Amino acid sequence: MAKAKDKAKTGKAKAKPAAKTNKARSDELPKIAGYGMNDAKIDDLAKNTEDPAGEYLTTNQGVRINDNQNSLKAGERGPSLLEDFILREKITHFDHERIPERVVHARGSAAHGYFQVYESMAQYTKAGFLQDPSIKTPVFVRFSTVAGSRGSTDLARDVRGFAVKFYTQEGNYDLVGNNMPVFFIQDAIKFPDLIHAVKPEPHHEIPQAASAHDTFWDFISLMPESMHMIMWVMSDRAIPRSFRMMEGFGVHTFRFINERGKARFVKFHWKPLLGLHSVAWDEAQKISGKDPDFHRRDLWEAIENGDYPEWEFGVQIVEEKDEHSFDFDLLDPTKIIPEEIVPVRRIGKMTLNRNPDNFFAETEQVAFHTGNIVPGIDFTNDPLLQGRLFSYLDTQLLRLGGPNFHEIPINRPIAPLHNNQRDGFMRQTVNRGQTSYEPNTLRGGCPFQAGMDMDGFTSYAERIDAQKVRARSASFFDHFSQARLFFNSQSEPEQNHIVRALRFELGKVETPAIRERMLGLLNQVDESLATRVGEGLGLQVPAKLDKPLNMSIPADGETKKFQPKPVTQTIGSSPALSMANTPKDTIKTRKIAFLVSDGFDDAAVATMKKALMTAGAMALTVAPRLGVLTGANGDAVKADFSFLTGASVLFDAVYVPGGDASVEGLKREPEAINFVNEAYKHCKPIAGTGAGVGLLARSLGEGFTEADITEEQVNEGVITSRAGQISKVAAAFIAAIAQHRFWERER
Repeated sequence: MAKAKDKAKTGKAKAKPAAKTNKARSDELPKIAGYGMNDAKIDDLAKNTEDPAGEYLTTNQGVRINDNQNSLKAGERGPSLLEDFILREKITHFDHERIPERVVHARGSAAHGYFQVYESMAQYTKAGFLQDPSIKTPVFVRFSTVAGSRGSTDLARDVRGFAVKFYTQEGNYDLVGNNMPVFFIQDAIKFPDLIHAVKPEPHHEIPQAASAHDTFWDFISLMPESMHMIMWVMSDRAIPRSFRMMEGFGVHTFRFINERGKARFVKFHWKPLLGLHSVAWDEAQKISGKDPDFHRRDLWEAIENGDYPEWEFGVQIVEEKDEHSFDFDLLDPTKIIPEEIVPVRRIGKMTLNRNPDNFFAETEQVAFHTGNIVPGIDFTNDPLLQGRLFSYLDTQLLRLGGPNFHEIPINRPIAPLHNNQRDGFMRQTVNRGQTSYEPNTLRGGCPFQAGMDMDGFTSYAERIDAQKVRARSASFFDHFSQARLFFNSQSEPEQNHIVRALRFELGKVETPAIRERMLGLLNQVDESLATRVGEGLGLQVPAKLDKPLNMSIPADGETKKFQPKPVTQTIGSSPALSMANTPKDTIKTRKIAFLVSDGFDDAAVATMKKALMTAGAMALTVAPRLGVLTGANGDAVKADFSFLTGASVLFDAVYVPGGDASVEGLKREPEAINFVNEAYKHCKPIAGTGAGVGLLARSLGEGFTEADITEEQVNEGVITSRAGQISKVAAAFIAAIAQHRFWERER
């Protein structure tokens, strides 16, 4: 009895030791690469972390539950009783488990990490996290699609959200951006219209997570300011290979403020160290069926495997005196500053090295807000940014249940919080004292206002002398020059993909007038682009536009017309805008499919696998069945996928080793033939050695006749060798994988 009483007092059961997990816990941090002893945010989250290992089941009030299998009844076959508080609590919580999903960016994935600046940026900003290279600032980063619901596919053609929450010592700073540096609209008042247009059409809720329908293109065809963004969304940027292989942008122009109060304009960039890569559109559609969680799984697995995603943080800084020295307006969110005019200075690096412990508590409940800034960073008068400063806070009040969403652990700053706020739904802070106002004497004046010398935030004193108007600067009416710059900067394959994307999207539009208006707008960007798109739609490009491209109808009913402002770009093309110019010097984390069956060439598989893994890639076997496969010399290999569970679209490259029995078995598998053929169609690197060349010849047909291949050959990313010099083939294969794709095959 004494032992039972002691156990009841401590609230601990005599249980088995908790199982080890691969999650980073606070007490394990010194052992984990990339974490220091003082990772403040992880320690902060640990306060709210619950682990049920070895514990008793309880109610929300801590009462231990004896029977979790049966509700309380009046007799074994009688009615359930209202007094069953355990049933009521459990069901009530279940009934309220879902919160409204985000209106936009509903489908997301996230991870923890840290940021370090390379050198002090004190010359430009007093922001504390940009001063000391030895400080690791905790971050939480959420990637997302924009248009689709939480249950939609990762591979929709869409903008990707790229939101970073910095838990700085001065408070939370949220850099809420996208993987594209511009946006569809110039003024936030049009944002509801844009989203209403791109969401599923309200009369039948179709299509999900897709812009290929009438309402979206109807809106776009009447909004010429969207044409620059349309070029980006119709490009391969809209179907990235991975969150880890896409850029991020702050979109807007912000301000840096230094200790002396001097301001400069700044644009923010994230540059992925793995390079910038995409998938093919046909591939994206098939991945959506094979693995709609493709990006989410990729991010999770990379971090679990220790392949921590990294981005360099870049800035474009413009002196205030140069604000009007460009042929575009710095405040226009549909414009970029070409890197040839203002280079991107890389000032730090972000590393993501820990997956969330709970998707809902962290990824789903995290609340970003463009208005979360720290001393040293401030806003500009970008009219889209100005609207976002209201919208983000407002939406959290509904979605997260009230004004205390900042107390949810993932949103909670690591900086001290004292603000005289009280009460409200789900208040967690227990505030001491009788005063909740300032100034006061009863509490000694606390909490005090902080002076500038104590890091008190002060807004930049921008001089403004203007009338209140509903209007837009004439400098915002250049809608086509940067759209033209983007298109001209693309490689030939990338331009072809834009044409095909537009043909696909507009081919889904059922209203001919919308297609014709879009051809008219595309003609303003590039005549050949409009002509080629029109050919795919069976339409001629309109000789002239029936109506002005910009039209405004004020309350007095008088129609005002604003024709676009013609601008000639000072540069004809910008190499930084083409994904073809991304660094192609690594195959780290790339997934390579080894097609094998019983009787495979043991030595070839072992040699190729070692070479690829040494270079940082993952070698995964795909076979006619799951289980263990036996090589020609008796080596055993586990099949990671069968042809039912694995498809070429889930891999970056394909290798077919020799082994007569293995290859003959694969030749009898239609899925194996299709696997190679589809990989070739999607322009991926393919290698075959020994008898494996025969499967390539069977799959690829003309130009790959087995009899003609007697030694090593490299042809548009296809590497073959009958002689069996695997090491030499491996070197060529690795070089091909680093190139990502061989788009010239599309010709």
